[in-house]
Amino acid sequence: MIPRRSILSVPGHKEKMHLKAAQSAADMIMLDLEDSVPLDAKELARLVVAKSLENLDWGRRTVSVRINGLDTPFAYKDILNVVGIKKTCLHSLVVPKVNDISDIHFVARFLDGIEMDVHLETPIKIEASIETAQGLANINRIAKSSNRLISLVFGIADYTASIGARLVSMSGHGDDDLDVYPGHRWHFALSRIVMAAKANHLMAIDAPYGNFKNMEGLYKSASMARAIGCDGKWAIHPDQLTLINTCFSPLPEDVEKSTRILEACQNRKQNAVIAIDGHMIDQATVRLAQQTCEMANYLKRSS
Repeated sequence: MIPRRSILSVPGHKEKMHLKAAQSAADMIMLDLEDSVPLDAKELARLVVAKSLENLDWGRRTVSVRINGLDTPFAYKDILNVVGIKKTCLHSLVVPKVNDISDIHFVARFLDGIEMDVHLETPIKIEASIETAQGLANINRIAKSSNRLISLVFGIADYTASIGARLVSMSGHGDDDLDVYPGHRWHFALSRIVMAAKANHLMAIDAPYGNFKNMEGLYKSASMARAIGCDGKWAIHPDQLTLINTCFSPLPEDVEKSTRILEACQNRKQNAVIAIDGHMIDQATVRLAQQTCEMANYLKRSS
């Protein structure tokens, strides 16, 4: 899969921001039709997003669109307007507030029909945003729901509201959590999402960090997410991208170590045990080394 270290969320109705995003350091651009778009601008946002998908040069960046919730009168129009374009660079749809497999099945079947109608050569992927207690309770079934599914995303603000937890910041996106809870307040939920994602060969994406001026807080948030297995993190401001990319990129020492492990595997005699610097190397470590080197090589080629 193409790395998604950083995912920049951009309001769908603000065309000038789309051009700036296309020139940013983000691995993925998410054109948003949901929370960042006022109710009276939904139609405008669809038109602007469709225009950007058709005309802008996004370079190496993956492009996605977050539709409105399936429990609104906007979602089906979102899908029709942004997918039904014959010339498009759209890679995936982010589906918010996924509660059950029926949500994914609906979007997947809807996409089947549109793709047949406009003769899209590459199927549009689906990214499921887990934002409710119900969604987290059904996470295993959701993760197995469709071969279109490519990632599970943690929606921290709505999840906080869903379980009735205390709101401790203006944004509701992870900042100031340490003021009310020792350690990682969302460790269980995020780890649960990571486990379901990796068990089904999906990516796991962390929620954004709300205070875009607090780089120390962002670094702690991104580092913890990376440490428990997340592949990337949403960003709400371009200033967050460089730090997020750094946190989710292999460190030079990790690449060097992984290269040594893979070289030892290639040079070992049949059935011989691999040991480096007195440490036994098992197959799980070899897989991690392969993933690290693959990521490093991809980033080197695309830089």
